[in-house]
Amino acid sequence: MGTDKATLQWNGHVLWEWQLEKLRVLAPRTIFISARSDPRWRPADVQLVIDSGDSHGPVSGIASVLEKCESPYLLVLAIDLPLVPATYLKALCRLLGASSGVVPNAHSGFEPLAAIYPREARDVFEAAIRRGDYALQPLIRELIAQSLLRTVAIAPEEEQYFRNMNQPADLALK
Repeated sequence: MGTDKATLQWNGHVLWEWQLEKLRVLAPRTIFISARSDPRWRPADVQLVIDSGDSHGPVSGIASVLEKCESPYLLVLAIDLPLVPATYLKALCRLLGASSGVVPNAHSGFEPLAAIYPREARDVFEAAIRRGDYALQPLIRELIAQSLLRTVAIAPEEEQYFRNMNQPADLALK
């Protein structure tokens, strides 16, 4: 998009406002933002976590936040997924098991940026970074194999939730 996606207007608000509103509905202990630097728009009640070392996209961000996270689980919600409703996130929370997070799964693959990770997943993320493996799909398969994640099928009517805002035309979606 050529700019910070968080500040893009969508349906009358900037993307970060939409996502923060959803997360607040869930009443988490802490809301984190993972970034390479402190964004000007970050509210004071949102804790900044700077990506550790060289940032390698979402893998680095999730690993950094898992390092700071004190609760047993970390819900991850990408800034460019504004169509994911809070009700869907609440439903994911109800599916958590003992030391097992949840990742939505569709025919096109996993949705690791709208998922819930157990704190124990941190070691797997850090090992992937040490190996230089920054692809999320194989990492998710590894977490599933270790029983740290389980999948939940994305129903056909839920597939729309996972439309990323990657192109200017995507911002016209309602």
